Amino acid sequence: MTIPNLITIGRLILVPFVVAMIGQGEWGLAFAGFVVAGLSDAVDGFIAKRFAMRSELGAILDPLADKALLVSIYVALAIQGALPGWLAIVVVSRDAMVVAAILVAWLMARPLAIRPLAIGKLNTAAQIAFAALVLGSRAFGSGLGGTEGWASAALAVLTALSAALYLRIWLVHMTSGSGQA
Repeated sequence: MTIPNLITIGRLILVPFVVAMIGQGEWGLAFAGFVVAGLSDAVDGFIAKRFAMRSELGAILDPLADKALLVSIYVALAIQGALPGWLAIVVVSRDAMVVAAILVAWLMARPLAIRPLAIGKLNTAAQIAFAALVLGSRAFGSGLGGTEGWASAALAVLTALSAALYLRIWLVHMTSGSGQA
């Protein structure tokens, strides 16, 4: 067990706390927990790279912790009415689709290692930024000043585009004769 893996496990443990704080309307604590989770993601990545502590477990846990946090927060925020329900559905559906595609490939004995695409990284960054914006606006009592509508739409388009590109990679992989994407 490496230090970065322990930090990532700590981030996973933060997920129910942040969700519970959203559910209770404790926006300041939810925002603080989200910020701590975000910082922990940066710290574990830095330590893993800088001190050669990368591990196979970390390669699985880190994106799992990120997705668990984002999916949970989007669902909790939608339930609380802090963001549109349809946006949470788009975010959750994209991640569910990627996981399902990997599982189907594995079940069909055509395993596929999905490497992060630039658009996937951009999408994750945009999802984090939007969640932080929503949580921060609630925590500090400031409105979004009418930006929520266009920001939600832009995030949905980016998320759908990201899903489409990952789906394309999966389809090429699954229909190619060589088994390579």
